[in-house]
Amino acid sequence: MLCKMHEFGNPVPVIVEGKEGYAIYVRDGGTWENDIWCVVHCDSGIVRHYRSDQIQMYYNATFDIKKRDEQVGD
Repeated sequence: MLCKMHEFGNPVPVIVEGKEGYAIYVRDGGTWENDIWCVVHCDSGIVRHYRSDQIQMYYNATFDIKKRDEQVGD
């Protein structure tokens, strides 16, 4: 099986384990598995790998995904 990987030109802000981080690449997990995301934690610089079901996009202006504190009053 050929494993595909995509390295982001600009790291993507994410939330993992309730902490802020930046995704730096994602690896294809195949047809029946979750993709694997490589994330750097903002508070410690630790690099960890997460499945797709363990990661959440933090914010993204292009897709109108806002931070929780920005959603109040909208």
